Amino acid sequence: MEYRRLGRSGLKVSALCLGTDNFANPTPEDECAAMIDAALDAGINFIDTSNSYVKGECERIIGRALAKNKRRHEVVIATKVFYPTGPGPNDQGGSRRHILQACEDSLHRLQTDHIDLYQTHRPSFDCPIEETLEALTDLVRQGKVLYIGSTTSPAWKVLEAVFLSEMKGYARFVSEQSPYNLLDRRIENELVPMCREHGLGILPWAVLGMGVLAGRYPDGGNFPKDSRAALRGGIYAERVTSKGVEVGQHFIRIAKEHGIPPAQLAVLWAKDQPGITAPIIGPRTVDQLKHLLPVMDMKLDDTVRKKCDELVPPGSAAANFFNSAPWMKMKLPS
Repeated sequence: MEYRRLGRSGLKVSALCLGTDNFANPTPEDECAAMIDAALDAGINFIDTSNSYVKGECERIIGRALAKNKRRHEVVIATKVFYPTGPGPNDQGGSRRHILQACEDSLHRLQTDHIDLYQTHRPSFDCPIEETLEALTDLVRQGKVLYIGSTTSPAWKVLEAVFLSEMKGYARFVSEQSPYNLLDRRIENELVPMCREHGLGILPWAVLGMGVLAGRYPDGGNFPKDSRAALRGGIYAERVTSKGVEVGQHFIRIAKEHGIPPAQLAVLWAKDQPGITAPIIGPRTVDQLKHLLPVMDMKLDDTVRKKCDELVPPGSAAANFFNSAPWMKMKLPS
């Protein structure tokens, strides 16, 4: 098992992170608890969630599971704050009021006295970044949060936070979590070099490309009934494009040529890219989790890497996985 330092911190996390976006939507709680146990047994010590996943139910499931198996001390819990938690105008965003209340709520749901990594779920452009950082710093000083990070942010916004932290003595981001897979490599243009230069870990999400890289979708227009694109629609369905599916089919052939299951190769590709700390995998079942566990002990072959680069060149994209980020102005054809 490989453990990697999270950015410039001393915290070590497994090279794969268990994502929980499927918890309670659609995965039932008993299967979620079994996944947590299986992940910990395999050496994964990193679990990512959010207070916005199923209105906090994902956090509750994690809290109950860790209380039952008594393994909270083994786990690095990462959760997030930003999206609405109520109907009021102050029940969202990066304000001090919202962050402090949201943290207390997450601690209660997770049944813990601290959050290991507390992340801004999106950049809050209508709130001064100083206010957000000051609130997060107070939580760190109180011991309720150990480390802080950001997610799905432009490179300049992350760097602004880093510089302000260094200038004013705020807690410093240790990580950025962004969409990253072979179908959308745009973070390689600015975000990855910036994070490597300034010591931030990168936690990619959507590494399977919504399942496109695993052969989940036969074409860009007909979705399997139990697929995420079909069940959730909206931004999820938008990410499955004809061009992306075409690339996915070529990728699957590369995987088969080298005797690697496509889903494993998709995660492996992300895990072994420069600057990456830990891809976030979001299995729906224990079997799906176990299928991906061997990736922790695999290394990406240079020949395979080159073939992938030829399929989707570095820094380019064949599908838009930033479609939940309003700041991303670049649009891709469907």
